[in-house]
Amino acid sequence: MEFIKNFDLVSLLDTIVSLTAAFVLGGLIGLERQYRQRTAGLRTNVLVALGAAIFVDIANRLHGHEGAVHVIAYVVSGIGFLGAGVIMREEGNVRGLNTAATLWCSGAVGACAGADLIVEASIATAFILAANTLLRPLGNLINKQPLDSTSVEVTHTVSVIAPIGDQKDALRLLESVLDDANYAFSNLEIQAFGDDAVIIEAVLAASSVNGDDLDFLVEKINKLAYINQAYWTPSTTS
Repeated sequence: MEFIKNFDLVSLLDTIVSLTAAFVLGGLIGLERQYRQRTAGLRTNVLVALGAAIFVDIANRLHGHEGAVHVIAYVVSGIGFLGAGVIMREEGNVRGLNTAATLWCSGAVGACAGADLIVEASIATAFILAANTLLRPLGNLINKQPLDSTSVEVTHTVSVIAPIGDQKDALRLLESVLDDANYAFSNLEIQAFGDDAVIIEAVLAASSVNGDDLDFLVEKINKLAYINQAYWTPSTTS
């Protein structure tokens, strides 16, 4: 039987070590993602790492190192398509890029484990976790700094859609909410929106705005009965 012919205890143990390493290391990466409640969490990162390890291990056993190298190339492109599935575009915002990049890295860790590079896979995992944890405060600090207006200009627009009859109330509400949040606006426009509604757009003057704060702000506005819709959008020009 072909099964008996292919059975090799040493190779089997090697496979178990590779898959165990991929499972544990992928789990460590996934735990951080799960803790932050990202789209691709614990199980997804473990499965990506395991899948990459399995494919590379099979190629390694059947065709040696040369076969493993060919399979790794396909793993890289295949996980790229998987990562594209977690990237979303919402009202001008692109979300999920970091999650997609983490999935790509999980695949790399799994490929290392499948190629019997366990130490290298462990080191890669440490760097991935450092990128997702240690660099987060630095990124937040940079985001809070004003941008160089001579090279890049970032504006944020808060838009409110309301019936024509409630235009004055909607305008007062928007101005009041922005004042309470200490957001000055440099421009305010009112335009017709269909036959029976208007859209009020306030361009914020602040060069550095917290997206979570704006999410909370528009959510507060959307709760009012005479508001059809409220949202915010960023725009960048250089």
